[in-house]
Amino acid sequence: MIFLFFLIVVVLVALWVMGMYNGLVGSRNEVRNSWGQIDVQLKRRHDLIPNLVEAVKGYMGHERNTLEAVTKARQQAIQVTGGVEERAKAENALSQTLRSLFAVAEAYPDLKANQNFLALQEELTSTENKISFARQYYNDAVMRLNNKIQMFPSSIIATSFSFKMEKFFEVEAAEERQAPQVKF
Repeated sequence: MIFLFFLIVVVLVALWVMGMYNGLVGSRNEVRNSWGQIDVQLKRRHDLIPNLVEAVKGYMGHERNTLEAVTKARQQAIQVTGGVEERAKAENALSQTLRSLFAVAEAYPDLKANQNFLALQEELTSTENKISFARQYYNDAVMRLNNKIQMFPSSIIATSFSFKMEKFFEVEAAEERQAPQVKF
């Protein structure tokens, strides 16, 4: 009878450990999947930028510095091989240069009326929105995983099986944290 009781306790503990472990693995995979979704959208953005730069070149010949900055930021973003922090920094720099490109484009009425430019701008805006949603989903998945790693009793299993905390995809530039000013 004692042996049976001990066996039941061992089986219940084993099932509990398996459930906790599987939950941690599922959360880790969700983080990896959500990072993959960000990566897909970033690739799409990287593919759109050369087309946008080409559409703008003819109109903005003397705005060469802006065009070069966008191209350089894109290349740096593509070449990043590090983790989330390095990738976030490079992508935030690219976002800043794209904003400056669109700000300069405002001074060119012919460019703003160009259908190719408008279509590319719309595609890039749509992609930026998708990147934003993917980042939000990634950060939510990271939060769920990090909570499981830090909260008792799953923290015991996480420590035992060497689960690591993940980093959030955060805004680097201080100006991106500020609310934009609208002037009429």
